[in-house]
Amino acid sequence: MKALVFGSLNIDHVYQLPHFVRPGETISSSAYQRNTGGKGLNQAVALARAGMEVWMAGGVGQDGLFLKDALEAEQVNASLVALSDTPTGHAIIQVDQQGDNAIVLFGGANQCVTGALIHQALAPFAPGDLILLQNEINLVPEIIRQAKERGLSVALNPSPASPEMSAWPLEQVDWLILNEVEGRDLTAQTDPQGILDALLVRYPNCRVVLTLGEDGAFYADRTCRCFQPAFHVKATDTTAAGDTFTGYFLTAALSGHSPQASLRTAACAAAMAVCRPGASASIPMAAEVLAHLSAQA
Repeated sequence: MKALVFGSLNIDHVYQLPHFVRPGETISSSAYQRNTGGKGLNQAVALARAGMEVWMAGGVGQDGLFLKDALEAEQVNASLVALSDTPTGHAIIQVDQQGDNAIVLFGGANQCVTGALIHQALAPFAPGDLILLQNEINLVPEIIRQAKERGLSVALNPSPASPEMSAWPLEQVDWLILNEVEGRDLTAQTDPQGILDALLVRYPNCRVVLTLGEDGAFYADRTCRCFQPAFHVKATDTTAAGDTFTGYFLTAALSGHSPQASLRTAACAAAMAVCRPGASASIPMAAEVLAHLSAQA
């Protein structure tokens, strides 16, 4: 199986702050880093580090060509990343003393996906291959439709949440991996069990993973529902925790592991990621995760 991540590639500008900036406030940053980022790039790295064969599709400007080099260094095939006349997408990330983050996004080249790029990106893939999508690029509904027509297994992390998602062809999604906020936006439910129930009534053929941050994560489909507590650690930077979880869960599940075992592997990987600064740089390698899981057994 091959995995195609069709998503965003960002330049992350990360500022360490005593607290998030309040309206009208100017504060000094204790540290600054420029990192590779974007939910698409982060999830491609997470899949690759977890052991999947991964391709990346998306767009960058001239200022973001180093992002392609970074992907290739992770053994991710970046030949489907198109060069755009528009500047590369970027994120301004505030990280407070508790390790929480607040993010401002500029779409840039991520919003320049064309029908031609969709056709080019999907061409190398066959029925049974995986495509993983988020909500930081344009034309996601069209990508879902065309990927499903080709017989690909479609995984969607609907982040960041947006009102138009309710009109997306989510009935064609095989794997839906989302957090509580996104679950509430899609279902108008607030309780995790209510969110899962509502999603499975609406999309009965979907396998749903609902992440609850430090409160753990659920898996649910028509015949199975299970829960995994979070691994409790002292967080340094939560920027790519969800992306790490997504990559490790899908790799484990598609390798034949049970939903419960896949949740545990993903939770462990995410816990390791939040103990490290940065986005893709914080994602652990598979050997590290397996060693940690073995030590916990």
